[in-house]
Amino acid sequence: MHKVYLLVGGNLDNTCSKYEQLFSLLAKHIGTIAAKSQFYKSPPWGYISSNPFVNMAIGIDTHLDPATLIKETQKIESFFGRKKKKKNQYEDRAMDIDIIFYDTISIDMEDLQIPHPRMHLRNFVLTPLNEICPSFIHPILKKNVAALQKECIDNAVITSARLLE
Repeated sequence: MHKVYLLVGGNLDNTCSKYEQLFSLLAKHIGTIAAKSQFYKSPPWGYISSNPFVNMAIGIDTHLDPATLIKETQKIESFFGRKKKKKNQYEDRAMDIDIIFYDTISIDMEDLQIPHPRMHLRNFVLTPLNEICPSFIHPILKKNVAALQKECIDNAVITSARLLE
């Protein structure tokens, strides 16, 4: 069994029913949801949009290997209407699923990087992650999530979010 931490969210159609579907798909195709943060609202990162993001961190126990995990998360994103994104181009989306950590391993391939290479630079990742796994040690930076959040220079305002009914 492997411990995986994901960041999930989007800035379109942030409804309770969408996230209920997401949790069901994650449980069916990925593994057992062991932890969930609350929902957090943040401004778009890396591009301009009038739609704020709603994100949350999820801890999952899975039997999937990293290559299968990324394929399954991409299938779930597609279910919610996500198109294959262009490299380094951000856009509005209903669902984005990022693999932040997979156990304590490090992978650096063209289509899969674990830990997520920019997670330590983004408060919208660190805030929900710190809620569910503050003592988890980043396998490359050798600091726990709580320390990474304290050191993060991202000044984006992250607030609690409420979903639409």
